[in-house]
Amino acid sequence: MPDSRTFVVVGGGLAGAKAVEALRDGGFEGELVLLGAEDHLPYERPPLSKGYLKTGEGMDEATVHPKDWYAEHHVTLRTGTRVTAVDRRAHEVETDGGDRLHYDRLLLATGSSPRTLPLPGSDLEGVLTLRTVEDSDRLRDGFAPGRRVVLIGGGWIGLEVASAAREAGCEVTVLEALDLPLVRVLGPTVAQVFADLHRQHGVDLRTEVKVDAIEGQDGRASGVRLEDGTVVPADIVVVGVGAAPNTGLAESAGIEVDNGVLADAGGRTSDPDVFVVGDVANVEHPFYGHRVRVEHWANALNQPKVVAAAMLDQQVPEPELPYFYTDQYDLGMEYVGLGSPDDDVVVRGDLGTREFIAFWLRDGKVTAGMNVNVWDVVDDVKALITSRAEVDPGRLADPDVPLGQLAAAT
Repeated sequence: MPDSRTFVVVGGGLAGAKAVEALRDGGFEGELVLLGAEDHLPYERPPLSKGYLKTGEGMDEATVHPKDWYAEHHVTLRTGTRVTAVDRRAHEVETDGGDRLHYDRLLLATGSSPRTLPLPGSDLEGVLTLRTVEDSDRLRDGFAPGRRVVLIGGGWIGLEVASAAREAGCEVTVLEALDLPLVRVLGPTVAQVFADLHRQHGVDLRTEVKVDAIEGQDGRASGVRLEDGTVVPADIVVVGVGAAPNTGLAESAGIEVDNGVLADAGGRTSDPDVFVVGDVANVEHPFYGHRVRVEHWANALNQPKVVAAAMLDQQVPEPELPYFYTDQYDLGMEYVGLGSPDDDVVVRGDLGTREFIAFWLRDGKVTAGMNVNVWDVVDDVKALITSRAEVDPGRLADPDVPLGQLAAAT
């Protein structure tokens, strides 16, 4: 019998595009609609703060599927279409053009948006955030030797933008409220590596500072005023203080929300016909035994397979461990797992030369690992984490003990 159902996916990013792919690969033969608010074909976002920001090239490779793919797989792709409401009772979504589309099952892949700061001057020209291709274009167009770029926030995006700006010859200042950038994620031992990295590349990294206002001249940002009255001159101000999940659609529809849209391990929300995936999804993770919301690229790449299986009432595969990566100057890094800044840290290698693997341990068990300028070790680190076994910190730190052997031994 032909499948008469219609599945609608709201969100035209990586998660949405991989979800329609996974649904077709999983055998769904009904009508499949993908609605994206941006005018572009669905694309991956990491290049926006990395290679594309620096060169303006590489977005073709970042496009998830070529345009013809959607027609070939009988996916109705509507770009430039924002969904404004979900009518759960009627099983319909409403678009900004006034259209109402029926769904039998709905997948929310609405992503996240950069957080803003309620500061005087935040609406001045030259105050930027980074989320879209156009945002990256504006930043790159503003980078030039001698231009003064001030980053508010020393998180991953802020530091990647700082790296790109310095490589373009800009004078860069990073303003961080805590005593080290990334300290809430990495803890002080490893966070210090990133602080040293940026200072050695000429970034004026100021920690434990509070921003009071963004000052302007003739409608354009001219500086950032700190709590102590200091004004940091700026031609461009980049606000990089994290991202907030786009939960508005779910919340207005009465679906349970708390730091994202709440869902089970298969992405099923409090409405059994509504599912969630990607940045916006706060889902049960079987390995951890609690909810996890992950905003990184790998989650948007891998989670759709899990959610598609649930939407098709198939056996749900085990989700991947969280994973992300960064490139800053000559530092390349991969991080896998879910550590805490309160965990014990064991380092294999040399923090000073920035060639090492850091492990986070809780009760003697590896919770996360980060390889910096050391490659082809992620699978071994995953094995250590998923073994849940206690490891000898001395052997873990010893580069003469092969990680694969250590993982096998545990």
